[in-house]
Amino acid sequence: MSQSLLYNYPSLESGILIKRYKRFLADIELDTGELITAHCANTGPMLGLCAVGSKVMVSKSDNPKRKLAYTWEIIAVGENNPVWVGINTALPNKIIKIALQQQLIAELAQQYTQVKSEVKFGHDGKSRIDFVLTGDKSSMPIYVEVKNTTLAKNRVALFPDTETIRGQKHLQELIALAKDIKPVMLYFINREDCETFSVGKQYDATYADLFNQAINNGVKILPCRFQVTPEGVKYLGIAKIIDDE
Repeated sequence: MSQSLLYNYPSLESGILIKRYKRFLADIELDTGELITAHCANTGPMLGLCAVGSKVMVSKSDNPKRKLAYTWEIIAVGENNPVWVGINTALPNKIIKIALQQQLIAELAQQYTQVKSEVKFGHDGKSRIDFVLTGDKSSMPIYVEVKNTTLAKNRVALFPDTETIRGQKHLQELIALAKDIKPVMLYFINREDCETFSVGKQYDATYADLFNQAINNGVKILPCRFQVTPEGVKYLGIAKIIDDE
C-alpha cells in the first residue's frame, strides 16, 4: 500500500450542495455563505452522490477565461461514517499515470519501462486506449483502459451505473486485442469504503455479458481502490471481484 498521496488537491473550499443540474452544473453554498455555481466534470447519473445538503469541497481557478471559476471536487456520503468520493472525472487518468510511472500497481509492476497516454490503435486509427505500457522488444505491450467508479451498494463498488455504449465498445476492443497483447480493464474506485467490486449488471446487462467475456478471453480486470480526502488521493490496492446478486 502506498503511504503517500499520489495526487495533492489545491486548497479546497468547503460548502453544502444545493442541487446538481444540467449534468455540468452544481449550485453550492460555501461555508462563507456565498452561493456559487461550480462545474461538474462528471456527466453521468452520479447515483448516490447528489443528496441535497451533503458536504462538498470545490477548487477555484484563477483563469479569467473560465466561465465557472469553481470545480466540484469531492462529496461526503454516508450518515454514520461518511467517506469522501471523488467527483472530478478529469483526475483518475492523471492519477493512474502517476501510479503506473511509479510502478505502484503490483499486478503490473516490472512488466514495462515506458508509459504512453492516449494511444491510437486499430486499422482506422480512430480508437484510443488510455495507456500503453511497453518494455523491451521481447515483452508484450500492455494496453490499459481506465473507468472511473463511484457507485457503491453495501460497500461493493459497481460499474457501470447506467447503460454505457462507449464502455461496451471499450470491452469489445480489449477482447479483440487479447489475441496479440495484454489488455487490462482498470476500474478507478474513487472512494475508500469498498473492498470488493462487481459489474453493475442491473444497470447494463450487455456490459455485464461483455465483462464476463473479457475475463474468459484473458482481459485482466484490476479494480483499484483509492482513498479520497480533502488533502489528496492515495492508492490502497486491489479490490476483490465478486458476483454481486
